[in-house]
Amino acid sequence: MLFSGVVALALTTCLAFAQQPVGQAEGVNAMSGATMGGHPGHPGPEGCAGHGLGMPAPSCALPMMSEDMHPQTICYLPALKTFVIIDSIDCAVDLVRRVPVIAGEGQCPHDTVVRVGRYVTDVYKGRHDLKKILRPQSVLVAAGRIVLLASSQDSSFVAVLGMDACGDTLPLLGKVGLNCKAQCMRITPCGREITVVGTNPSGYDISIIAMPEGLDAIGAARVTRHHYHVPKQSERIQASDPVGVGLTFVAVIVVFFVLMCIALILKFYGKAIQNVQKKKAMKAAAADAAPVQTAVAASDVSGEVYAAIAAAIYLYDEEMHDEENTIITIQKVERAWTPWNAKYYNMNKYFNNK
Repeated sequence: MLFSGVVALALTTCLAFAQQPVGQAEGVNAMSGATMGGHPGHPGPEGCAGHGLGMPAPSCALPMMSEDMHPQTICYLPALKTFVIIDSIDCAVDLVRRVPVIAGEGQCPHDTVVRVGRYVTDVYKGRHDLKKILRPQSVLVAAGRIVLLASSQDSSFVAVLGMDACGDTLPLLGKVGLNCKAQCMRITPCGREITVVGTNPSGYDISIIAMPEGLDAIGAARVTRHHYHVPKQSERIQASDPVGVGLTFVAVIVVFFVLMCIALILKFYGKAIQNVQKKKAMKAAAADAAPVQTAVAASDVSGEVYAAIAAAIYLYDEEMHDEENTIITIQKVERAWTPWNAKYYNMNKYFNNK
């Protein structure tokens, strides 16, 4: 009963923490805005300038909706027929464009894709510190710029890249580093704020990058970091039972229960061994009683039968042999002493020393 009460108390604490909003726990205000995917009535990340899709500007009269933040590995710009793709193998971001192919006589016109630019987040060849390699996590396009999120196990950065490649390299317009692991990000419709979310062993981090002058001024952005600590089970138990009385009672009950189970197991095991030994003893006694019964049956034979058997044996021996004189000669033989049959050589060394 006490253990059930402790489990119920722990579940109640978990529900209380789950129902408590993040903003109230760490002083982070709830964030609302347009969805990244461009839901009906909500603008996407390209609705202000650049190569946007012409979505309407955000309205305060729109109902509040939740936004799904997840890593985005591919972006497509229909107006430019251009793809922005993350290459997770080479730790790079590629700008791939569809270009028409001049068809010859009798051929249908078609398109092909060509890589026109690349930006490498980190070099991984020849390195042994794999946990510190900054790998691309998410990519977005806003206001004619490529926004890239790269992260390792303990650090990350957000970089803004240009769309006009110089040779085969995308130009870096600026970046800001974060001392936390990051998985996904979102950008406001006009590109004035970037929200980066990441997890850590003790909870998760929310970093807000404010850029009043736009994405090109990300180098001078103001970064606000919020950390939410997810309480562990031990911390929840300590909060509900700071003295440890309940935990002590549970531990004592568990120990006594285990000892009782061990005692019962040993008791029934001993009885089982005794029953097996009794059965073996009964079988041995039955086997020893069989010769006795045979001997008792043999003692019932009369003396006349024994006399007839002895007479038959005597007559048989008389018929098989002739009359012979038996002479027995006994001579005493003296033998010289030899150490081969000395008894003391076979004795222990202890007796020889004595």
